[in-house]
Amino acid sequence: MAQGDDTTETGTEENLDRLNANLARMEELSKRMVAALGQKDLATDAGLTGPGQDFYMKAGSAYLNDMMTNPGKLIGHQVAYWGRALEHFTEAQKALAAGQLEMPEDEDVPDDPRFANPMWRTHPYFRLVRQQYELNADAINMAVKDLDGLDSKEKQRVEFFSRQIIDLFAPTNYLATNPDALQKAVETEGQSLVDGLENLVRDIEAHHGELLPTLSDPDAFTVGENIGATQGKVVFRNRMMELIQYAPLTEKVHKTPLVIFPPWINKFYILDLKPKNSLIRWVLEQGYTLFVVSWKNPDPSYADVGLEDYVEEGYVQAVETAKEITGEKQVNAVGYCIAGTTLSAALAWMQKRGDKSIKSATFFTTLTDFSDQGEFTVFLQDDFVDAIERQVTEKGILNSYFMSKTMSFLRARDLVYGPAVKSYMMGEAPPAFDLLYWNGDSTNLPGRMAVQYLRELCQKNALAEDGFKILGETVHLRDIKLPVMSIGTKTDHIAPWRQCFVGFEKFGSKDKTFIMSESGHIAGIVNPPSKKKYGHFTSGEMGQGPDAWEEAAEFHEGSWWPRWEAWLKKRSGAQVAARVPGESGHEILGDAPGTYVLEGSTS
Repeated sequence: MAQGDDTTETGTEENLDRLNANLARMEELSKRMVAALGQKDLATDAGLTGPGQDFYMKAGSAYLNDMMTNPGKLIGHQVAYWGRALEHFTEAQKALAAGQLEMPEDEDVPDDPRFANPMWRTHPYFRLVRQQYELNADAINMAVKDLDGLDSKEKQRVEFFSRQIIDLFAPTNYLATNPDALQKAVETEGQSLVDGLENLVRDIEAHHGELLPTLSDPDAFTVGENIGATQGKVVFRNRMMELIQYAPLTEKVHKTPLVIFPPWINKFYILDLKPKNSLIRWVLEQGYTLFVVSWKNPDPSYADVGLEDYVEEGYVQAVETAKEITGEKQVNAVGYCIAGTTLSAALAWMQKRGDKSIKSATFFTTLTDFSDQGEFTVFLQDDFVDAIERQVTEKGILNSYFMSKTMSFLRARDLVYGPAVKSYMMGEAPPAFDLLYWNGDSTNLPGRMAVQYLRELCQKNALAEDGFKILGETVHLRDIKLPVMSIGTKTDHIAPWRQCFVGFEKFGSKDKTFIMSESGHIAGIVNPPSKKKYGHFTSGEMGQGPDAWEEAAEFHEGSWWPRWEAWLKKRSGAQVAARVPGESGHEILGDAPGTYVLEGSTS
């Protein structure tokens, strides 16, 4: 008996010691968090964190007008709301009063992964919390849907920011109303909460007082070692970019080299994550001499850099270098996202100048007509763009944090709140996921370029309408004459395929091919044939708009890569001996992936 008492006392002492250690750790972390929050730049323009006052005035006026002109509709909504809320409360109260901690499961519960725990459907308390949240969300959505007196863009903005509020106040986001987090806290004797606070402090410190969840284990990957590791050499460097020539993987290659221009909002190794899903490696395996641009991550000294600098010192210089190294008069080019938009301007400019250096061009998820701005509409109105202009005037750059935050909040459930719950309340470490690692490795934008892109291309839609002035020429999409292919992705929320198609149809080329891949902005492009995961659609219907194209489209199993390569092969000339970087006598500046990709990197 005495031995049992000793064991009990020992266990109690161990638990007490653990509790005291956790409390001390939480006190230390709390001090670090306060210090980290103090790093936040309080001078940051409020317009970058939310819409301007005009937005609230317009939305409020529209709602007030709706109340005054149609009070019956509002009263009807309120009666229905309070009736359902009272019904749910009464059910929960009866169950709890009877000591009943499990109720019959709800019927017709929405398929929402946030509420996968059975307690959301059977436990009186959590069931009431979920029901009330869903009821509140329905009430907000209905009020916004019925709101009159706003134009389509204003209505879209109200819907977007209402959705942000709904997602923010989900009960899963709070410890007291999250059964999974509470259960884990009990099971781990509070260790999960200590680990979660550790993760929270880490993220606030990493973002200098701002909060954005870390999506991938920052220590799991090293660019140039286990991602972005395809062999090659840096063969050119200037202030805008490094040009990488990759080592061949075949004995013979096509005469015409291929130059890929990735977006400079993120880094080029999205096309070279791992060997099994690397587009760069796959292109080499098909027998091409491949050059890829790695853009400089700009600092405030790049404040005056504009799109013309990207064209002249990036596109033109990369093409000239590839021609010089291979001895060819022409190259084929690829532009991805914003790099595709700028490629279209460069092609139109080259056409005006009589420069035929580019033989054909392929565009990945590229918007060139911004008459419909999709989900980005909410961020492309004057209040946000004015705030960005003030910010870059002061700082010289648009910091990568703002771009990451904007992209994340377009899919807040998956990229903000879901990861935050797992990291901060469950105390889980972020996964070792290469795609999410790349997603967090974003770059800054030069101040002038950012404003130029938003004002001229997005707001004024200059390329598709009145013309975009660049390097002494006014260029239009109709000026593009060479063979072109465009790849859109079916569920893309950044560059919706229909709008990609609308701009592509305005190209002056007679040889135009459009492909729609399944999935989204990244997964639809990084879709290797070996996975056999996403299919694609093709159609010969051009000139009648996206609806006619889609109606005539034929579905094909598997990746679009081989279909694109068959198209590219016809425009790439005969086979010649593979070209090894450096053998032409051109200076080698270092190994791939170069130095620019590591600047400001999370690696």
